[in-house]
Amino acid sequence: MPSDLDLNADDITLLRGDTPGCANRIHFNNAGTGLAPLPVLNAVKQHLDLEAEIGGYEAHSANIGAHEAFYANTAALLNADKSEIAFIENATRAWDMAFYGIDFRPGDRVITGRAEYVSNFVALLQMKKRAGIEIDLIEDDEHGQIDLKALEAAITQKTRLIALTHIPTFGGLINPAEDVGEIAARHKLLYLLDACQSAGQVPLDVKAIGCHMLSGTGRKYLRGPRGTGFLYVSDAVLDQLEPPFVDLEATSWTGPESYVLKPDARRFENWERYFAGQIGLGVAVGYALGFGVDRLSRRIIDLGATLRNGLSELPGVQVHDKGLDKGGIVTFLVEGEDPVLTKAKLAEANINVSVSNATSSQIDLPARNLSALVRASVHAFNTNEEIETLLDVLRT
Repeated sequence: MPSDLDLNADDITLLRGDTPGCANRIHFNNAGTGLAPLPVLNAVKQHLDLEAEIGGYEAHSANIGAHEAFYANTAALLNADKSEIAFIENATRAWDMAFYGIDFRPGDRVITGRAEYVSNFVALLQMKKRAGIEIDLIEDDEHGQIDLKALEAAITQKTRLIALTHIPTFGGLINPAEDVGEIAARHKLLYLLDACQSAGQVPLDVKAIGCHMLSGTGRKYLRGPRGTGFLYVSDAVLDQLEPPFVDLEATSWTGPESYVLKPDARRFENWERYFAGQIGLGVAVGYALGFGVDRLSRRIIDLGATLRNGLSELPGVQVHDKGLDKGGIVTFLVEGEDPVLTKAKLAEANINVSVSNATSSQIDLPARNLSALVRASVHAFNTNEEIETLLDVLRT
């Protein structure tokens, strides 16, 4: 039976009515980019119009309240203080600002898992080459999530950081971020969480998770504009990180040969940015908070399970999601068919999906003898009828 925590029929009608893309297409590529709702679209367009009418600097001054709302809304999303929030142009650069801000020394060790995102892992490899760090890759447990016992056993006196991708881009897995946080706290280790796919898909509470740094994007499950992201840095570790590059936004130039960093997370920001996008992201986060991220998440997870079960019942279709807990990203293969062709056939029926390739997951898919997967990712505005339409196309 539905509970008060579930979205009701009126909520779904409102979500779909606010989403123009629902009118002519079934969008199952929310792990790529979510469909922006009208309040976000309107906020971005209005600010761009204002820039065109009165000038960019002047539009920023006139819209400062909407610009600042991003910090308050994102802090509420994460259960953080707004002083711990920075606007960054995307999730990868946000992760980079935290990771490259750590003063690594030769022999320092970083722990990560097989779900780690490609951009993060190549940064680890670059730091191994540049600074001489070592990477401890933790295997999956019997459920396909990061093995917590193996993670803790890998910790040594040289371990400096645990870097974890909460939800990978290539599957339904939800890694046990809070359990990892408990281990990090017990051993007094820095903990960096990639929440690119989890922000807006599942509730995030940085205090409960125990992470010191968290990166996220606007364009996926938060349904914000492209070219927007955010970084959370706990006040407790702020002064342990040195921004890898700074400008007039990150610092105050105090004299010809002196400067001081901003006293909060805005030391990781750039002065020049996509102001309309920042406003739009603030609206997108507020929109999600208005429905309740926990309620949105329940529906996303339920729809993901419905799609996963439906695919599993189709002859010749194999589902390849790992994890004890699974979300709204569903990966599968049609027997004997290239994933690119499956995607193309679904596109002919106005159904958006994506393809995840081994080139973006060299430490996961090849280990499972997989070169690519079809990825269908649902959101709360999707329906069971849309799922059935996808299944019907695959049946034929």
